[in-house]
Amino acid sequence: MTESPHAAPPEPAVHPPADKPTAKSADKSADESADADAAAARSALWRRRLFEGEAGLTRFVVETRAGAHMRALLEVKQAIFESLPDNNDEQEWKAAFFRGQALMERFVVHHFGHPELAAWARSNGIIYAAVDPAPKHDARVPLDRLAAQADLYDSDTEWLAHDPEHATLRIRRCAIWEYRERARRRGVPITLRAPCEYCVPATTAMVTIKGLNARHQLTEDACGHGCVWTASRGPAAPEAPDSPNGPDSPNGPGSPVHGPRNGREG
Repeated sequence: MTESPHAAPPEPAVHPPADKPTAKSADKSADESADADAAAARSALWRRRLFEGEAGLTRFVVETRAGAHMRALLEVKQAIFESLPDNNDEQEWKAAFFRGQALMERFVVHHFGHPELAAWARSNGIIYAAVDPAPKHDARVPLDRLAAQADLYDSDTEWLAHDPEHATLRIRRCAIWEYRERARRRGVPITLRAPCEYCVPATTAMVTIKGLNARHQLTEDACGHGCVWTASRGPAAPEAPDSPNGPDSPNGPGSPVHGPRNGREG
């Protein structure tokens, strides 16, 4: 009987090597992660700003003992809360903040008068200081927050100084102006003629509530509407009288903030 030859062993399966991540794909992944983190941070800042404004408004009404306006206040709160996004989408929270800010501005001006915007803004500043973990007496802290707020609208900003003793932030082009005016043209009711009617007292409060001195200049040039803010541990040096943005200038810190040419929103 003829012996059968043994069957040859099967060939081992050959798998193509897995693609190794290239430097380009790794960079893309890192960029996407950074973009997602930045979007989450911006969304969180929109939420925090809305919280500070709403909590500050309640505090302001309580301090003024304005019980007669309680129903109107609750209606404002209802309008704010019923339209809150149920997700973390940055653009949805941006819209929610803008609606809420417009409602609160209208409430304060209608029931208390335009001059009381400053009192509400300071109340918001107290809430900001209560929830902000950053230390007092560091000039960078409140202006870092202001820079972050300006960046929410893609404003053009520049640091002129950034030290614990003295910090100066220039906002060359305030994109909040453009955002508000586009909304106004769409028919969105906006109470204030210029956003800085609220922003100037609000930013001043953020700086001073941190134990610092505040100084600002409102600007308008080819870049658009803007401002320069200084926070310092010591009194800020005054502008020279002949400076284009000095105290005697229409753009200087002593100029009225309700004109059509000035602006920044808190």
